[in-house]
Amino acid sequence: MKFGVNKSGEYRGRIAPTPTGLMHLGHAKTFLKAQTRARDASGTLILRVEDLDKERCKKEFTGSLIEDLRWAGLDWEEGPDIGGDCGPYRQSERDGVFRKAWNALIANGSVFPCKCSRKDVQESVTAPHESTGELIYPGTCRERAIGFESEESAGAMNWRFRVPDGEAIEFIDGNLGAQCFVAGRDFGDFLVWRKDGMPSYELAVVADDVAMGITEVVRGEDLLLSTARQILLYRSLGYEIPGYFHCPLVLDESGKRLAKRHKSLGLRELRERGADLGALLSVS
Repeated sequence: MKFGVNKSGEYRGRIAPTPTGLMHLGHAKTFLKAQTRARDASGTLILRVEDLDKERCKKEFTGSLIEDLRWAGLDWEEGPDIGGDCGPYRQSERDGVFRKAWNALIANGSVFPCKCSRKDVQESVTAPHESTGELIYPGTCRERAIGFESEESAGAMNWRFRVPDGEAIEFIDGNLGAQCFVAGRDFGDFLVWRKDGMPSYELAVVADDVAMGITEVVRGEDLLLSTARQILLYRSLGYEIPGYFHCPLVLDESGKRLAKRHKSLGLRELRERGADLGALLSVS
């Protein structure tokens, strides 16, 4: 079995829940796989709380997710509840890490400022790409010269990563095998910094995984396309790309992926009912 390790042979993995609601069975299954990968590699597992969405993330969910993950049998060596050398372990407390990465991308010309709103992009694109369902940014601001008087004024603008159109982004997934996405076809110039002064998911994840020395990312297969984007960020920032292991999603009775609104399969609900989590995971 192959694992993503660093040059010293050390494995560092992470679980990264978002406190926008209660954890469900799908989270548990993916996080337990991450724990198994870390233990089998005699490595370190980190808990990082991805709480950048100020409107949807709640402090009460942060406390409950730690309790629920412990009940599910998860354990970690570094995290917001126990500390560690790579803290803080809440993304809301790591602004400096994100700004450093964003400024590096500006300095090397990988990103450009964009005045387009989500509505502008939607109105400019006739239809999403068939295979991914993604709206491909039409390049409206790609070559526009926009000047800024200060970092503050620059930060009040959306910034997009300029993808290498037509280039195949390939990687070997530890679970799903060879993967390939074509820049400009499967995804377009993507956001790395938002005009509200916050990093995008893609930039925050890459900056944190680099800073925390993550060597393998274990997560759901719904994030395969994100991996292609993140590989481009790793390359542009000059960092070693980690290994990836994408897990199948847990589906509900109608064949749709579980969401936090599925209370009946929430870890808190299952715990209070005295459910056998192991049995549920074996059939999910």
